Amino acid sequence: MTSSLISSRSAPAKATELHAQASPDFAAKLAETQALLRRAAAEFAPLTQASSLGAEDVVITHLINSLQLDIPVFVLETGALHTETLALLERTQAHSRAPIVVYRPVQASVIQFVRDKGQDAIYQSIELRKACCGIRKMEPLGRALQGQKAWITGLRQEQSAARAEVPLLDESEVATKSLYKFNPLARWTWGDVWHYIATHNVDYNPLHDQFFPSIGCAPCTRAISLGEEFRAGRWWWEDEAAKECGLHVKN
Repeated sequence: MTSSLISSRSAPAKATELHAQASPDFAAKLAETQALLRRAAAEFAPLTQASSLGAEDVVITHLINSLQLDIPVFVLETGALHTETLALLERTQAHSRAPIVVYRPVQASVIQFVRDKGQDAIYQSIELRKACCGIRKMEPLGRALQGQKAWITGLRQEQSAARAEVPLLDESEVATKSLYKFNPLARWTWGDVWHYIATHNVDYNPLHDQFFPSIGCAPCTRAISLGEEFRAGRWWWEDEAAKECGLHVKN
């Protein structure tokens, strides 16, 4: 009995315990987000949510389901995701009201890249890493967004300097791609995200409990240390300015 009590007391705190702290205006932010999602569903169909199954995205999917909105969700299964992410994908598919559509890279392209460049090519140069992202993420993303009028993402202004000006509704690619982008959590803090997860008992990736705030492909993601920036664990061997895979980069 004593040893089990000691073990439970020494267990690391969960992300919900560490981070859940609502902003003073959280209720207003939540109402704004819910109204934006309702508007998106009513006025911008066909549309879809892009989910990496990270903390922000599981919140959005939960909101879509709780509001009973007819918005499908897609996940890019790159072939290089953590086992924890793949397990969460299965649970999400099993329990989500909204359909969860999975897009995978063209396997022949993946094999060709590994044959020509090597499995560790991503660490050799930014160009090779982005080429891998192109095969595993960008090409499947193009298929996922084909025929869509809008998509929904989990971008937040607090995530990085590059995202500090993220708007709730991004119309910058309407002229070039006829595509609207909704960012319903743009004004939420990390504490707001975890407050929602804790309050509604939302299923999340257990890697968040291991200090992975931003989770991508396994070879490109590590835990962060105290004091490091939110996205420091993504492509940590590269210059800060290069740390995007292309999904949210405007040409």
